[in-house]
Amino acid sequence: MSIKDNIKPTRSELIELKRKIKLSEGGHKLLKMKRDGLIMEFFEILDKAKNVRSELDEEHRKAKEKIGIAMAVDGEITVRSTAFALKGTPEIVLKSKNIMGVVVPEIDSSRVKKVICERGYGIIGTSSSIDEAAGSFESLVEKIIRAAEIETTMKKLLDEIESTKRRVNALEFKVIPELQDAAAFIRLRLEEMERENTFRLKRFKA
Repeated sequence: MSIKDNIKPTRSELIELKRKIKLSEGGHKLLKMKRDGLIMEFFEILDKAKNVRSELDEEHRKAKEKIGIAMAVDGEITVRSTAFALKGTPEIVLKSKNIMGVVVPEIDSSRVKKVICERGYGIIGTSSSIDEAAGSFESLVEKIIRAAEIETTMKKLLDEIESTKRRVNALEFKVIPELQDAAAFIRLRLEEMERENTFRLKRFKA
C-alpha cells in the first residue's frame, strides 16, 4: 500500500482546487494579453528608437562639422570663450507616464534652442560659423534628450515583458498542471473511496 492510498481527501478540497485552477487560468489569460500588448508597444517604440538614433548620429556629425568650421574661421580661443559666455542652462523636467502598468519616463525640456541674443556672446567679433555651430549643438542636445526618453522606455518595457513571460510560463507549465494533477488525483481517490463504501455497505446488508 502506497502513501497515496492512505490519503483521504474531501470534496471541499476538490472544490477548492477547482477554484484555484479557474483563478490560475484566468490570471494566465490576462498575463498573456498583457505580454502581447507590451510586445506591440515595444515594437512601436523600437521603430521610433531606430529613427531617433539615426537622427542623433546625423546631428552629431553635423555638430562636429560646424564646430570644426567655426574653429577654422574664428580660432579655437574665440570658440571656447564664446562657449563660456553662455547664459541660462536648459531646463529639464522629468515626469512619468503609464504604459500598461509600466511607469516610464517622460522628459520635458525647454530653453535648449535659443535665438542668437539669448546665447550670451556678442554678435560683433564672431562670425556666423559660431552661430551655426551653437544652433547645431542645441539640436544635438534635443535629440539626446529624446533618445534618452525613448531608450529608457524601451528598457523598462523589455524588463516587464521578460518578467511577464516568466509568470506566464510558470502558470502554464508548472502551477496549472500541478493543480490539475492534484485535482485528478483527489477525484480518483474520492471515486475509489465511494466504491469502497458501497462495497462495505453491500457486505453489511448481506
